[in-house]
Amino acid sequence: MGRAYEVRKASIQKTGAAKSKLYSMYAREIYQAAKSGGVELDSNPSLKRLVDRAKKEQVPGDIIKRAIDKVNSGVDESYTEARYELFGPSGSTLIVDCLTDNLNRSVSSIRAALNKCHVKMGAIGSVAYMYDNLCVVGFKGLDEEQTLEALIEAGIDADDIETNGENTIIYGAPTDLFDIKNAITAKKSDVEFVVDEIEMLPKDKVTLTGEDKETFDKLYKMLDDIEDVQHIYHNVEL
Repeated sequence: MGRAYEVRKASIQKTGAAKSKLYSMYAREIYQAAKSGGVELDSNPSLKRLVDRAKKEQVPGDIIKRAIDKVNSGVDESYTEARYELFGPSGSTLIVDCLTDNLNRSVSSIRAALNKCHVKMGAIGSVAYMYDNLCVVGFKGLDEEQTLEALIEAGIDADDIETNGENTIIYGAPTDLFDIKNAITAKKSDVEFVVDEIEMLPKDKVTLTGEDKETFDKLYKMLDDIEDVQHIYHNVEL
């Protein structure tokens, strides 16, 4: 199928504002995962996955610890997940996921960005049907044939397998994420995971040029700067 997975953020600028948002995002996600599934990493795979990712992105250990300690100490914070589906210029679309303690603030911030870029928000489902909801697991250390063997041995029916340079990438059902990782580590215990995501991947992509590309880039940056925004998925060819 050749989905050609693309990292949705080429890089995170090492500015104070960018670091602050990154740390805040992980603190919320880690707290939420610990509150939902318990504070022990060994018995809460979702929490362990988040902590591992946070460490890879150089989130300070004390931020991770404080987020988990909030649950241990009985602090009760309430975060809500919200998804917004957007229509950009010339057939471009975006899906924006938020984790927020104030839905009014989130939607107001997103609408402000849309108004400045003269694009609009769609109804629920108006964009999502053009995307596939899949887990994406990428790693080094096994080739495509060895990967297929590992999945067959574990009884996992993956959606697709592809290679990208040194990386082998598996696409599967979101519910199979941890089973896929376990199957790969069972085959090769020291495998290096480079991608570990649940994504909304576009079924088709569009190419933007000129003013349309400038508008899209402006919109993406404004959305990315909103504190409550967790993930942005889109169908624009980079």
